[in-house]
Amino acid sequence: MKYSTQMDAARKGIITKEMEIVAKKESIDVNNLRELIAKGKVVIPANKNHKSLSPHGIGKNLRTKVNVNLGISRDCNNIEKELEKVKTALDMNIEAIMDLSSYGKTREFREKLINISHAMIGSVPMYDAVGFLDKDLKDIKEEEFLNVIKQHAVDGVDFITIHAGLTRNVCKKIKDNNRLTHIVSRGGSLLFAWMELNDKENPLYTNFDKILDICEEYDVTLSLGDACRPGSIHDSTDGIQIDELIVLGELTKKAWKRNVQVMIEGPGHMAIDEIEANVILQKRLCHEAPFYVLGPLVTDIAPGYDHITSAIGGALASSKGVDFLCYVTPAEHLRLPNLEDMKEGIIATKIAAHAGDIAKNVKGARDWDNKMSKARVELDWEEMFKLCIDPVKARKFREESRPTHEDSCTMCGKMCSMRTVKKVLNNEEVSLV
Repeated sequence: MKYSTQMDAARKGIITKEMEIVAKKESIDVNNLRELIAKGKVVIPANKNHKSLSPHGIGKNLRTKVNVNLGISRDCNNIEKELEKVKTALDMNIEAIMDLSSYGKTREFREKLINISHAMIGSVPMYDAVGFLDKDLKDIKEEEFLNVIKQHAVDGVDFITIHAGLTRNVCKKIKDNNRLTHIVSRGGSLLFAWMELNDKENPLYTNFDKILDICEEYDVTLSLGDACRPGSIHDSTDGIQIDELIVLGELTKKAWKRNVQVMIEGPGHMAIDEIEANVILQKRLCHEAPFYVLGPLVTDIAPGYDHITSAIGGALASSKGVDFLCYVTPAEHLRLPNLEDMKEGIIATKIAAHAGDIAKNVKGARDWDNKMSKARVELDWEEMFKLCIDPVKARKFREESRPTHEDSCTMCGKMCSMRTVKKVLNNEEVSLV
């Protein structure tokens, strides 16, 4: 039996090879997975043209996945350097990479990225429009936006962010409102400018059915972007953000009628006590579609440390039901991340995702921690290094400060609690001298 998308297959009772792979990775029943995909509660972003993909599922009952943002910009347009970051991210077993390239030979980078990546690839075609079309923003025609989206689909992008919920009605409220940070979404700001310059409705909203045609043909998952996500804790959970979320919920149902898979993007900057309510709102208004968040960053005052503010928010968001975390690096708000920034961002976000999975009782999540605890109580350093989320850094710290007694560390030495209790339980002499 033929099918167009993973959702179409799931609704027809077909178990695809991608579903089988995901079920094995998650240690869950493949028929349960298929039912969740049929209902839109899980997505498997898997473009038919992405041949090197090792698919992952995003959504209900699955591990929280992590996305890394990469790509070239006008000021940092060295493709080889960016590909070095890509290869490192892949070595760190990242599940998704978003190509946010906005300058120069964007397609050259995208094609190389898709060719080598076993991770899911996402993009924001709006970023590519000006360079791809070689036009000023105001002169781009509606059909030309669709051409860029089509090109990304043809190239093999697994999921695309489109800010189709930014309607003229929402834009009017932005102009009339007292937001501190207005629109911080780059794609959203570009659309806002195009709409104002041309006095027209959002072309991604008015042409949504044509976008669905493209997504259905190539099985591209829609990541419905939050153009009005808060860029400061002052703006979080305001009427503008919620108005756009309501539109995204309506678009989700339209996409599902065409068997197009959907994720919903979320904030952003947000006080920690608002996170749970935002997850509940999204799941309710968007019919339990998978939720994908940037952060959220729980304070605005930590440039240089925003991987930490993001991990705090991300762990809580994941524990409350968020399915997909976009990493944030120490360079957020300051520059394009370098290789070390990227590594720090990946590790911080992986920690947040795993912490959330423990709270959600995701199958197998606690097993990793239990194995680490067993290695610690046995003072088995090599096993600890194998289990570390960053074994390179853990081993480096150990080597930089070697203890007198190998069954301890230089923090406690012979006063190590694990060492002392182990000796007592083994009826061995305890000497602290």
